[in-house]
Amino acid sequence: MNWIYEPWPWYIAGPMIALIMFLLIMVDKSFGMSSNLRTMCTICGAGNKADFFKFDWKSQKWNLVVVLGAVIGGFIGSYFLSTNTAVAIHPDTILDLKSLGFESAGTAYLPTELFDTKALLSIKNVLLLSIGGVLVGFGARYAGGCTSGHAISGLSNLQMPSLIAVIGFFIGGLTMIHFIFPLLF
Repeated sequence: MNWIYEPWPWYIAGPMIALIMFLLIMVDKSFGMSSNLRTMCTICGAGNKADFFKFDWKSQKWNLVVVLGAVIGGFIGSYFLSTNTAVAIHPDTILDLKSLGFESAGTAYLPTELFDTKALLSIKNVLLLSIGGVLVGFGARYAGGCTSGHAISGLSNLQMPSLIAVIGFFIGGLTMIHFIFPLLF
């Protein structure tokens, strides 16, 4: 069972993702997580207020099962299949993060300075997480999907908008980490 505690190498995980994408293409489905928010809002009656939510949500039930599986799988992986909760990151990155004030770098899965319950007492952290959440949500809808939808499903379907979106995600991520992040911390 030790093999299941370690990250799987690309030559196993990659073909498994390719197999799933092949099966989705064969049944004419596309994968994405952010589209499930629209489905859940529609189920809750948002279609009565906005035309964007008027669609056949029952055709997306299978994608809600994917979200449920991700939540259950994440719980099982976190509580039963993890021996070390720290993310393996390069020592230089750890030093950079510590110089920015993230003392938990290299010892925790997420930076406790941002995601610990004590961090919610900080107005700065609450504002950063709220603004970031709104921007990610708006960006995912504006781009027509999230990073997983475009990078995995869209690129495997050879969609040009997905290629443009993924390039934009990388440019945005690099801009954030090299220019904006140091200003915030």
